[in-house]
Amino acid sequence: MPHATQPSTAAAAPVITTSSPFAGPAGTVVTLNGTGFTGATAVTFGGTPSGSFTVVSAIKITAVAPAGAGTVQITVTTPDGTSNDIGFTYTIATPAISSIAPNQGSVEGGNTVTLTGTGFSGATSVLFGTVAAAFIAVSATQVTAVAPAAPVGTVNVTITTPGGTSTGVPYTYVAVPVLGSVAPAQGPLAGGNSITLSGTGFTGTTSVRFGVNAASSFTFVSATQLTAVVPAGGPGPVAVTVTTPAGTSTQVVFYYYLGAPVLSGVTAASGPVGGGNSVTLAGANLLQATAVRFGVTAATTYTITSATEVRAVVPPGVGGAVPVTITTPGGTSNSAVYVYLGAPVVVDLTPDQGPPTGGNTVTFTGVGLTYATAVLFGGVPAGFTVVSDTQLTVTAPPGVAGAATVRVITPGGTSIGVPYTRLGPPGI
Repeated sequence: MPHATQPSTAAAAPVITTSSPFAGPAGTVVTLNGTGFTGATAVTFGGTPSGSFTVVSAIKITAVAPAGAGTVQITVTTPDGTSNDIGFTYTIATPAISSIAPNQGSVEGGNTVTLTGTGFSGATSVLFGTVAAAFIAVSATQVTAVAPAAPVGTVNVTITTPGGTSTGVPYTYVAVPVLGSVAPAQGPLAGGNSITLSGTGFTGTTSVRFGVNAASSFTFVSATQLTAVVPAGGPGPVAVTVTTPAGTSTQVVFYYYLGAPVLSGVTAASGPVGGGNSVTLAGANLLQATAVRFGVTAATTYTITSATEVRAVVPPGVGGAVPVTITTPGGTSNSAVYVYLGAPVVVDLTPDQGPPTGGNTVTFTGVGLTYATAVLFGGVPAGFTVVSDTQLTVTAPPGVAGAATVRVITPGGTSIGVPYTRLGPPGI
């Protein structure tokens, strides 16, 4: 009896009916529709396997287009065979810049700028505005370019590849900072004082230097002004510079580090409580003196005669010793002593009379006698010795017989006169 023919049970090879999209750059996710996709083992684009594909169902696959060029054929392979072809055309993605660093620089150009983004492969040009820049394509996501020179202002930076030209990103050209002055232009070796820097182009300041030393800190006030805290330094001048992304100032502007003033003495070291007398202060580093003080009171006036001498008019004070100091931008000096003196007072002469020939010793008793500079008998100077603040021994000078007014003079003033009598020879 003849056998009946059995129907074939072999599975059919996959069939691709449509794809979407049919064009795009490498990395495009392509959706394939058809039949027989179950168990797919490969999806190829012009013979190049897709690095990633997903079997969504027996009738749908998604696949990532690998690197390629031109128009290629897509196929799907399963254990039952390989599908028909369907076309896919590679396009080149338009480059896109996501960041630029730094985003500003000197009008002189020459600095390196890094562009980060996508689609940089095959880059043919980098433009700063309309000016071409030298560049290196590091990768598909990074290009380094040398900024060309340009005027102050902002330009758009673009990259061109066979895929097109990117949207521009801003890059700002700024002028190299110009430092005009610093104030004050001097200060102590220890630093710590604040100064003001004036000039132009300070926007974006990255550092302020005093010689080779960075400022302890600085504050941006405006494009024309900064404040900075001076670092410690050695005696003498140093050049101050300001640095921004555009460069470093080149103007020669000096700041002077000053040693603290030193006082070695005051001449004369005493005077009346009413002040008004002139004294000489000797020492070192006295130039640039900004104040002379007697205790807490400023000198009435003062004159700087040299780095080692200042002359000052003493202000009024009260009796007693006070410290004298000089202040400069380098600091405040050690103290010297100045004594305010009240006028001397003579309360007794022993004896209060003597011969016209003089030569006899008279003891003066009173107060404020320590700094006696003269003793006068009716205007005639007498020799004397200071015993204490309350006593002098005096050698009476010769003079005509009769009464004479005696006074003691000190830097504090002149005592009120007291009488002394020169006795003539007895009558016959």
